[in-house]
Amino acid sequence: MTIVGERDANPFFAQPLRDYVLHELGRPVRVLQAGCLAPLRELGIGQLEEGGFEVSVTLVEDDTPLARQVVSQIAAAYDDVLTGDLRTAAITQRTFDVVYCASLLEHIRHTEIVLDHLVAALTPGGLLMIRMSDRCAALALLDRFLPSPLRKSLWKDLRPGFPGPFPAVYEKSVSERGIHSYTLVRGLVIVQHAAEPTLPANRTRLSSSVRTVCGVISWLTRGRFGDDHDELLYVIRKPQDRFARVV
Repeated sequence: MTIVGERDANPFFAQPLRDYVLHELGRPVRVLQAGCLAPLRELGIGQLEEGGFEVSVTLVEDDTPLARQVVSQIAAAYDDVLTGDLRTAAITQRTFDVVYCASLLEHIRHTEIVLDHLVAALTPGGLLMIRMSDRCAALALLDRFLPSPLRKSLWKDLRPGFPGPFPAVYEKSVSERGIHSYTLVRGLVIVQHAAEPTLPANRTRLSSSVRTVCGVISWLTRGRFGDDHDELLYVIRKPQDRFARVV
């Protein structure tokens, strides 16, 4: 789980975005952020704008009471805000150069339909950047089965000041195997991927207890639900040729 705006620029995402901006030198680059909990700062857009590059960011989020509470706090940071069912939201196809989807997929249903809608919004050659909790991580298993009061306490500990918690759905697509299968079937290309732990950055008694429990889960499941990471990161390219096949 990631606190909104907590991270500084993350080279994993910031460098591919910078490379894309330089490749498209001379024209504005459009970014679509899917999900209101994404740590937008990690894309390094501020540094790009300081360098004289023009980058616009549109936010799209489900029109639910909980999402509206978060959006109301952060809407001023975006050039435009779209709300509605993420499967059918009014996003013009082939409009955005980059789709940044973080801290969203683990909280929604119909994951692949939503991803299809987001990929359709990408221009050919555009980038889909994903940060998501791994369904196969011990923390995700704990998140799915914790009693509601404990989930609320953990949410407040990790996301102070933000409404929540959001639903713990974790469909099968929200995993390394799920994303690889999705990209293969859709003819998308995984440019780079990584796995990250996030809990070690939190030093409160509650998060320390969670880390301990995750270690026990990993041991009891013989590593099936591991505790070496809890988030997966991807940079995925949409081919220029829609008939392209990944070999």
